This record gives sequence, structure tokens and C-alpha cells, in this order.
Amino acid sequence: MPIFTFHLAKTTIATTATALLRPPATRRLPGLRRMECMTVMALGSPIVSSARFQSRNLAVFASWDDEHAIDRFLVDDSLGRALAAGWHVRMEFLRRWGRVSGFDDLPAKAEDEDAAAPVVAVTLARLKLPEVPRFIQWGRPVEELVRDHPATMLALAAMRPPRTVSTFSVWRSLREMTDMVRGRDSVPGAHRHAAAMVERNRRDFHHQFTTLRFRPLAEHGSWGGRTGIVPRSG
Repeated sequence: MPIFTFHLAKTTIATTATALLRPPATRRLPGLRRMECMTVMALGSPIVSSARFQSRNLAVFASWDDEHAIDRFLVDDSLGRALAAGWHVRMEFLRRWGRVSGFDDLPAKAEDEDAAAPVVAVTLARLKLPEVPRFIQWGRPVEELVRDHPATMLALAAMRPPRTVSTFSVWRSLREMTDMVRGRDSVPGAHRHAAAMVERNRRDFHHQFTTLRFRPLAEHGSWGGRTGIVPRSG
């Protein structure tokens, strides 16, 4: 089973543009299986704002053969060195819903999960461009719910124009995350995520969509002046 990483780093506009337009190819990086390069977005931010397209903040989601491949990338590659100055979490795959090309070889479930343990969730989607207004209408309330949830340790979105969008969130526990997904919370507006899923099932916003769930293994570096973002198990 591959090892996954999610990276966040403050970079230059040139570095971000190069990563978006010419992401590293698997043939050039030994041990790399797949990489998605995106700009960071603040959840719940105005649609037309600098918070929606943070050209100096780069998000990278990747899968690797092993941790040695990750370490080589962070030392030997120019993009890797830029990411090494930021923050990243290394993760073990747990579950998948839906399919997105490049990550569709994962099983539906890798192993049993501990409801009390910390968990990382990543969504990745290819939008249908005519559905973008509906996606925004239903998506922003969910963004605010996830952003403001007391069990969320870190939550953000990312995008690569014109149609790739992603969310990334670190949760205090799997149980609290699934309660949010199903609308079982006591937090204000707890129904918003469940309502958006009903609307998506009625008429899909996406060509492809997947939700991936991971067990965090280790985090490195800092983001926004924070370290120790992932809670300790137990």
C-alpha cells in the first residue's frame, strides 16, 4: 500500500505557477505514484477574493511507494525543497468513496478504523463547469461548517483551475468527523453537509469525485506558525 502526503508551503508565484502548469512527472521522480498540485483556498471565504486563490500558498497531495521516496523528493527536487520549508503530514490509507483518475486503484476499505483516533480526510473532484454556481451555492455552507467545527484541527480547500478542487481536514477523532458528515452534531447548522450530499446525489456537481480517509502517521514542519496540528492518538 502506498504512503500518502499532504503538503502546505508558502512559495513564490513562479514556483506555484510551475507546479500548476508542469507538475512533477512520475518518470522523473522515482517512487512517486501520483501528485496533485493546487493553490490553497480559505474555507468559507468570498468567491472573488485573494483568500480564494492564494497564489503564494501551495498545496500538494501525493502518493508514494515508500517514505524513502518522500525523503529523496524533499531533498533532491526543487519543488520538494520548497515544500520542505512548509508543513506536511504522512498518512496511511483507510477508506475510499467514489473515484478520481489517478487514485482509483485504491480499495474501498483497507482496514478497520478506530472511532476515537485522529483522522485526516481529503476530497478530490473534477467539476462540471456548468455546475459551478450550484457547487458554490451548496458548498460554501459546508465549508463554514467544517471550518468552524470544534473537532477540526486544520481545514482548508485547494484548487487547480479550471476544474480540480479539493478539501483537506484534520479531525480530533473519526467519530466527530462522521457525526458532522451525517448531520448528528449539536453544532449550529449541523444539517448542512448531509443536505449538500442529497443535492449532489440529485444532480452531480462533478465529472469525478472521491473522498479519501487516512490515518496520520507523522507531521513535519509548521503551517501558519503552528506545529503539532495532528492530535496524538490515545
